[in-house]
Amino acid sequence: MTAKSAEKSTAKSVTKSTAKGAKGAKDSNDKQIVFDPSADRATIANQALQDTVILEALIENLSTDVRRIRQFSAAAIGVVSESNPGTLVPYIPQVADALHRPEAQTRWECLDVLTRVVALDPDATDEALSGAESSLYDEESGPARLAAVRFLCTYGALDAARATRIWPLLDEAIQCYHGDPEFSDMLVSVIAFSGGKIGKDVKKSLASRMDFDAKNAKGALKRRAAQIVELCSKK
Repeated sequence: MTAKSAEKSTAKSVTKSTAKGAKGAKDSNDKQIVFDPSADRATIANQALQDTVILEALIENLSTDVRRIRQFSAAAIGVVSESNPGTLVPYIPQVADALHRPEAQTRWECLDVLTRVVALDPDATDEALSGAESSLYDEESGPARLAAVRFLCTYGALDAARATRIWPLLDEAIQCYHGDPEFSDMLVSVIAFSGGKIGKDVKKSLASRMDFDAKNAKGALKRRAAQIVELCSKK
């Protein structure tokens, strides 16, 4: 299959019943979608932004039995969230449910989606916390752990109650993954978290956690730790 035909074809498979039930579908045969996991995800994402049927097919594919289809669909949905996160707010429950898939890629792609939409409907993302916690402790996938930290930091930065809720998880992650390849990127999210609406108690605990690195580490770790401590000291 050529690159052009891959882009035109899109991935196996969405059922006729899905096509019939989707909004705007005039003819189930016209709207039946074929997804090829080797297709260009950006092309499919652009089509999904223009056609609700395609978007809903991608969402449905997050629960398919075929791993490669799940991964491809999650990646395409991720591209959609970069362009128009609001489009995905109605599908937060399905994206949150996909955090329980066995493969790491589907989970980290969906965590990235949730990170981009959480501020649009924080209450809806509450149900994603258990799945995020599971990925936070995924021993085999650094990208999944990093994506979980990003989501939890973004979620927690929204208000003091949410910050208090996720702080024990974040505190443990800072201790567990100190020195891991992803740790520096994790601290970027922790910096954003420390500048959020996190409340005095969490700020105090976070500053205490990062104080040693702020004083004794070197390079980027020292700079980022010092920035976190400084942000936590501000009123």
